[in-house]
Amino acid sequence: MLGVDRGADDAAIKTAFRKAAMQYHPDRNQGDAAAEQKFKEVNEAYECLSDPQKRAAYDRYGHAAFKNGQGGGAGFNGFDASAFSDVFEDLFSDIMGARSGRARGPGRGADLKYALEISLEEAFHGKKASITVPGSVACETCEGSGAKKGSGPTACGTCRGAGRVRVQQGFFTLERTCPQCGGEGRVIADPCDDCGGQGRVRRERTLMVDVPAGIEAGTRIRLAGEGEAGPRGGPEGDLYIFVDVKKHDLFERDGADLYCTAPIPMTTAALGGEVEGPTIEGGRVSISIPDGTQTGRRFRVRGKGMSRLNQKGRGDMFVQIEVETPVNLTARQKELLKEFCEAGGDDCNPSSTGFFKRVKKFWDGLASE
Repeated sequence: MLGVDRGADDAAIKTAFRKAAMQYHPDRNQGDAAAEQKFKEVNEAYECLSDPQKRAAYDRYGHAAFKNGQGGGAGFNGFDASAFSDVFEDLFSDIMGARSGRARGPGRGADLKYALEISLEEAFHGKKASITVPGSVACETCEGSGAKKGSGPTACGTCRGAGRVRVQQGFFTLERTCPQCGGEGRVIADPCDDCGGQGRVRRERTLMVDVPAGIEAGTRIRLAGEGEAGPRGGPEGDLYIFVDVKKHDLFERDGADLYCTAPIPMTTAALGGEVEGPTIEGGRVSISIPDGTQTGRRFRVRGKGMSRLNQKGRGDMFVQIEVETPVNLTARQKELLKEFCEAGGDDCNPSSTGFFKRVKKFWDGLASE
């Protein structure tokens, strides 16, 4: 049953028992009759092999040594729980939790989450945001103790202040969290009228949050101790603020860099000129457009991007050109454009001229096949 050799020493037997008992323990196999039977057999095997006299009898006569009261001991039906005292602590520290030897005290308050949405400009400059957070705060009447003024918590009568109680389960004695005090080791005999003995009440709080310049969407800000108040004077949890940056009408962001698109007239693209572009701080920047600029060309403006989080300097701004085709032309404008086209040559439109030459070559190739 334990899977050890005939010559196994006490340490090997103890280790094998601990492993098998953990595997088949009823708490881990609730409702499994087969596992329960295995657990009993494992207990019987260890009870035999941990006793020198019973082990000697088993080595000589096998299982028959314990039938009809033989074997010189209580046998499998007269189990002696003291045989397990040396492995009890290790075995049930994993199943029921390690013994603390003392009450654990009031629990910690829960952490809170808050979603904060800001604009891209606010992410650039940084800001101090005022937020309202619902949650639990320490009761002012009892100052968080949960007891009426003039009284206080008393030792739990069930566990006598230990926070844990012992429960007999078959031949085992298990130690569990006290159900009366929840492991705190103390109870409120005369609870506060305002908080009902919890030591905390529901209330909204207004907090100021320092949002640093250069913060990005998805960044988490932690405010230690600003979460839920702990019950009956327990420590507070933390408040986690998740920042989201709203989509901007002009700019797209990639880290510390900004991107925007600037439409320019066809004439400016052809002849060259100057265009003004916006900056995130509300200013203007002049961009020199060389003659013959095509749609999609990107110009870099250094140092006009976003602030860098917790760093000096800024990213860059990239302005992508979009050449605009004229619309709503007058008769005279159309006449001038026709004259322009007639006067033009391959040098004026190199890309389209080259493209159509490749198309003609492709068609000629298909015709020859």
